Amino acid sequence: MSAAPVLALLAAALFAGAAAYITLVEHPARLGLADGPMLAQWQPSYRRALPIQAGLAILGGVLGLVAFHQRGDWTWLAGSLVLLANWPFTLLAIMPTNKRLLATPLQDAGAESRALLLRWGRLHNVRTLLGSLAALLFVGGLIGW
Repeated sequence: MSAAPVLALLAAALFAGAAAYITLVEHPARLGLADGPMLAQWQPSYRRALPIQAGLAILGGVLGLVAFHQRGDWTWLAGSLVLLANWPFTLLAIMPTNKRLLATPLQDAGAESRALLLRWGRLHNVRTLLGSLAALLFVGGLIGW
């Protein structure tokens, strides 16, 4: 058996796990902070998470496409498309919010930055769902659904 299917699942599971951690733990804890510290925590956290999650989405998506090419099973194609969908979703739906949050000086944090972070959290939930669905589809591909 080729390593591509297992590595695709690993990348998707790591992406889903990281996204779920942010959704279920980090972001709710962040929202408990005052406006300034909340923004001060989000900005470096986002910068650090971006290359990890973007890389895992690409790696898992490409490896899933390799697995689809090798096996011809639709679950690998579907999982790859779902995982790669994080890119256009992030660029089109989340990036405008990210840019506004990154451009906000910490001394200007307030009701507007809090509202943006609440919006960001709702949008990030979609990324968690996409990653989880991709991992589930890859599991299906491995067990032969």
